[in-house]
Amino acid sequence: MEGRTPASRVVVVGSSFAGLTAAFELRRSLGERAEIVVVDRRDSFTFIPSLIWVPFGGRESTEITFPLAATYEDRGIRFLHDVAESVDTDWRQVVLARHGHLSYDRLLVATGPHLDFERIPGLGPESGYTESICTLDHALRARSSWERLMADPGPVVVGTAQGAAYFHPSYEYVLNGVQRMRAAGITAPVSFVTSEPFIGHFGLGGVARARHAIETTFARLDVEALPNQAITEVREGEVELESGRVMAFAHAMIIPPVRGVDMVRASLGLGNDAGWIPVDDQFRHVRFPEVFAAGTDVALGSPQPTPVGAPVAKTGYMSQNMARVAARNIAADLGVGTHRGVPEDELGTVTVVDGAGAGMILRTDSALGEAKHTHLIEGPQAHWAKVAFEKFFLSTRKRGGVRG
Repeated sequence: MEGRTPASRVVVVGSSFAGLTAAFELRRSLGERAEIVVVDRRDSFTFIPSLIWVPFGGRESTEITFPLAATYEDRGIRFLHDVAESVDTDWRQVVLARHGHLSYDRLLVATGPHLDFERIPGLGPESGYTESICTLDHALRARSSWERLMADPGPVVVGTAQGAAYFHPSYEYVLNGVQRMRAAGITAPVSFVTSEPFIGHFGLGGVARARHAIETTFARLDVEALPNQAITEVREGEVELESGRVMAFAHAMIIPPVRGVDMVRASLGLGNDAGWIPVDDQFRHVRFPEVFAAGTDVALGSPQPTPVGAPVAKTGYMSQNMARVAARNIAADLGVGTHRGVPEDELGTVTVVDGAGAGMILRTDSALGEAKHTHLIEGPQAHWAKVAFEKFFLSTRKRGGVRG
């Protein structure tokens, strides 16, 4: 942008699926009409769906990550490796830990969630007793724990805690893990605990034959299914449920609850009580028209009430679609293109569950409402579909592409 000063500045906070997609979409749409600045506490992008393979040795860090600064620089996007501490909506500024106050004409919040391990005593790999695959560091720690299990087998507990926003990774973990145990000739009890009202709910209310398919697969693999459960505490080698049951484990991987990030919670009026950002159908904040949000940090309803509470699953596919719509509306605000709204109940999603030969691909045209069209494909093709998406996404995003 040498030789001219852009009339507007768009700041994107967060650079995972939603933030990365939005930043490239904004650059494509706006050209040199606006300065695009991305802020993230991480200096590299991680393809989170592939973290399921890391504990089992199926992926190394270098295969599923790439540096952000150079990638953005190549597209004329400014990248700040910094922590966003709060947003001053009156002065239209993001308060950064190292770079001070960053002004904006439009702001897109795409931070993802805070992993709320502390909500359940003893949960998590850092100050608790369970493993996680929500970050690269956690997945690498889970690999060490898994290797210890294979050397000295014992009971396994896998699942999703109440208040989580991701369900299918725990299914992938248990299916891949059990099949690897079988291949090694290891026999040990495996239990699957989840806040979903039934197995195969996936935070989507159930899609096509998913419930029957998962129940059949679990029965064939001798995995004990415990749906509609809340975890009260984890102790060394034990998971205690609200029902009073205590399950022993030698290895446990539990997807944690989530809440809004500290930045949102520290910003007056930006989020609701849980730290999620309320938006309209343009993904514009309901109170602050200069602020948009996309991804897990968006406040969404639930497909249907459940006894324990199973929030709608916020997948990478859904996050990308939110980001594209938000970016389009930001561009329209700045004089490029037209505004577009997507009602909450028209948010569709695609979920690929890699089950080491027993996987499935689920598609629904509405993750919250009454879906008119749902599809489910079972079998090993789910694995290859996920591999293909991984390769396609990483190669296109490294080049600044936003389609697909």
